[in-house]
Amino acid sequence: MNPLITLRIALRAVLRNKMRSFLTTLGIIIGVAAVIAMMAIGAGAKAQVEAAFSAMGTNLLIILPGSTTSGGSFGGYGSMPTLTWDDMAAIKNEIGTVRLVAPSLRSTQSLVSEEMNWTTSVTGTTPELFQIRAWPIAQGEAFTQQDVDSGTKVVVLGQTVVDRLYGPTSNPVGQSVRIGNTPFTIVGVLSKKGQSPMGQDYDDASFIPSSTFAHRIQGGLGKFLIGQIYVQATSSETTGRALADVKTLLRDRHHLQPGIDDDFSIRNLAEIASAQQDSANTITTLLASVAAVSLVVGGIGIMNIMLVSVTERTREIGVRMAIGAKPMSILLQFLIEALVLSIAGGLIGVSLGVGVAWWLAAKFKWPMAIQVDVIVVSVLFSALVGIVFGLYPARKASQLDPIDALRYE
Repeated sequence: MNPLITLRIALRAVLRNKMRSFLTTLGIIIGVAAVIAMMAIGAGAKAQVEAAFSAMGTNLLIILPGSTTSGGSFGGYGSMPTLTWDDMAAIKNEIGTVRLVAPSLRSTQSLVSEEMNWTTSVTGTTPELFQIRAWPIAQGEAFTQQDVDSGTKVVVLGQTVVDRLYGPTSNPVGQSVRIGNTPFTIVGVLSKKGQSPMGQDYDDASFIPSSTFAHRIQGGLGKFLIGQIYVQATSSETTGRALADVKTLLRDRHHLQPGIDDDFSIRNLAEIASAQQDSANTITTLLASVAAVSLVVGGIGIMNIMLVSVTERTREIGVRMAIGAKPMSILLQFLIEALVLSIAGGLIGVSLGVGVAWWLAAKFKWPMAIQVDVIVVSVLFSALVGIVFGLYPARKASQLDPIDALRYE
């Protein structure tokens, strides 16, 4: 029999009972829609995690100083200065897996312009920090190593600070702003970076040369670096090796014997990002697996209704066989009917799933990312469900005895 004729007969049989056909495909529709929606939301969440950690910097290690101890009470990492400026220089010059190093000395200060004031974080650092954190300058330029060496009173502002002090459309480069009681010249404005995974506004910050910070804001402890050290590895593949190299170097420089705890802490943001992505992937897979159960239930519904259809059309099958239809033609006819039902359910489910994903993303401000490969796999899987669960009814129809089928009432 001509395949097109077989397809036309199958479509006619499906459309003969529209409501029954729709209810039969409902399980497929719900299953595909749920899979599409959950995978879209899950992919969006994964992309958001990647973007958030990318905003913090790539291949990034953060070294924190040690902890104070008093009467058995630990102050936590950062409460005791154990890192030195020489440590930072050694990390930069002696470890081949390290590309860039920058200090981060932080304080909270009030910034005062001619008309407004705003309290924000002030970070003493070097120009390398902007490269490590992949943070370009939107207006003006960053301060230079010469500014660090000479202790120049210059500042680079985040966009939130500019908005509060000068307005969203202003260009404050070249103007003066007081940090505490010291006037600073604004040399640059950073591009917008957004929020951290914990909701911290990255743009609510200001940056000055580390030497200026030590002299004008914090006061120094001589050789000790009162803050953190940002380290960028040469690549994502060498980040773990760089961490081990830095740890070995610092333990050696601090004369820590085997068995003695580190007097510093190293955080690998790549590992944190990977853990969060794994969690998001696990949840997404779990939800998609639960949704996939609907596809199996839908397939059982298709098999059930096709068995009913075979029973109802027994005389029709007998007539077709009597006038020369081969068993294979009968099998293909019913198999195509099951395939039409499942593919139709899959396509409707895709449309419904995309719509639900958009609605959820808009209503709850969730991220989402539609994945074409997931859509294609969902439709193909629904077609496979139709074939698998439609094969038994189709085979049963093709094996009917023509004489018994014609006598069937």
